[in-house]
Amino acid sequence: MATALGEEELDNEDYYSLLNVRREASSEELKAAYRRLCMLYHPDKHRDPELKSQAERLFNLVHQAYEVLSDPQTRAIYDIYGKRGLEMEGWEVVERRRTPAEIREEFERLQREREERRLQQRTNPKGTISVGVDATDLFDRYDEEYEDVSGSGFPQIEINKMHISQSIEAPLTATDTAILSGSLSTQNGNGGGSINFALRRVTSAKGWGELEFGAGDLQGPLFGLKLFRNLTPRCFVTTNCALQFSSRGIRPGLTTVLARNLDKNTVGYLQWRWGIQSAMNTSIVRDTKTSHFTVALQLGIPHSFALISYQHKFQDDDQTRVKGSLKAGFFGTVVEYGAERKISRHSVLGAAVSVGVPQGVSLKVKELEKQRESTATDILQKKQEAEAAVRLMQESVRRIIEAEESRMGLIIVNAWYGKFVNDKSKKSEKVKVIDVTVPLQCLVKDSKLILTEASKAGLPGFYDPCVGEEKSLRVLYQFRGVLHQVTVPDSEALRIPKQSHRIDTDG
Repeated sequence: MATALGEEELDNEDYYSLLNVRREASSEELKAAYRRLCMLYHPDKHRDPELKSQAERLFNLVHQAYEVLSDPQTRAIYDIYGKRGLEMEGWEVVERRRTPAEIREEFERLQREREERRLQQRTNPKGTISVGVDATDLFDRYDEEYEDVSGSGFPQIEINKMHISQSIEAPLTATDTAILSGSLSTQNGNGGGSINFALRRVTSAKGWGELEFGAGDLQGPLFGLKLFRNLTPRCFVTTNCALQFSSRGIRPGLTTVLARNLDKNTVGYLQWRWGIQSAMNTSIVRDTKTSHFTVALQLGIPHSFALISYQHKFQDDDQTRVKGSLKAGFFGTVVEYGAERKISRHSVLGAAVSVGVPQGVSLKVKELEKQRESTATDILQKKQEAEAAVRLMQESVRRIIEAEESRMGLIIVNAWYGKFVNDKSKKSEKVKVIDVTVPLQCLVKDSKLILTEASKAGLPGFYDPCVGEEKSLRVLYQFRGVLHQVTVPDSEALRIPKQSHRIDTDG
């Protein structure tokens, strides 16, 4: 199995783009691309320590890409699941003669074993906004008590609670992750907030531990310890110990959860909670591509209840979901139904109506915003890596240009990659492009340049200057002494020279 060079680097590389080959490339095509890039990036060709270090990094990355794509099994895994599939432990014991369907099934099994311990391993900013609307007056009015009150003829609908939370998680090392979160809540005119900081460490392939510190204006300081452990490939346990400091003294708490995968889509949970609101809870959760089903039973102080809920997931671009639930216990009975829909790339808007006895009727509106992960640092890192690759290409490019000029072949005059703004109505938009003249010239062979049908951001010497936006590649080149120009969308294949690219200089 290929050796990882670092999670962030792997997540941003595409092996096919790196080698500049088709996804259907034969073993001969892979070998030819690999040999060419190895000659370009071989560390022994560079004496400067900095260039030698960059060459070693790129050489190893090219070797890793070839090692994955040249092996039929690892290539099949990569084609189905990408690099996250290759990172899954356990492939080394899998029979090598597997079909894609068998590989998919095996991956899902391995993923379930690793899912919990890989949680929070990368930056994951997120937030929620929840609004509660009291609509009881629509269904249960006290008209006889308010006959003389102006405007009493209209039902009184009011916002009675609101909750806002935000969190961000950042990896410090390969095993440590820091988590910072905060929340603000208000209900019936009373409100408060809290802030928490947690430090998580992955102690082994089977477990991790987390220390938590918190404070708020409604409650005193909080100190907590959380431990996770895989007991078997299908079973894990989580324990959370907490000390809550308040004006009434120290209130300890202990929560333990034992979970087991019943099948590939179903998990059963047993939870014991001692201290604040002691309770015992058992639940079964089934989550598939089209539905989410939960059934739970809790016995505790002060609340005991039974819950059943169902959510249907529509397979559309907006990721629409409808849900309904029934919850009954000592506090009464609550029926809730609602829906949510994706309204932008990073936001989901949801609404639910809750009808309860004796609670009444309320409307909840929630906006969940998965904020953009901070890309500035990633872009800067990729820019530095691309610039290092360009420096390594200089000598090879000089020789290629000399050879092409001697035969009046293909010379890349200028090449730009990124976001171009051609529409005059969008003059205010910022152009975000990078110069890729050298990397493209380095790919010229026998007066030809062939780019495969994939994002150009993965090519050596390239990087993505505008993550998430539409990009193009614009090339001005000379062939047989005549200027040519072409602009292609990011993921479109490109072959030059072509007669249709020739610039008409008449007039």
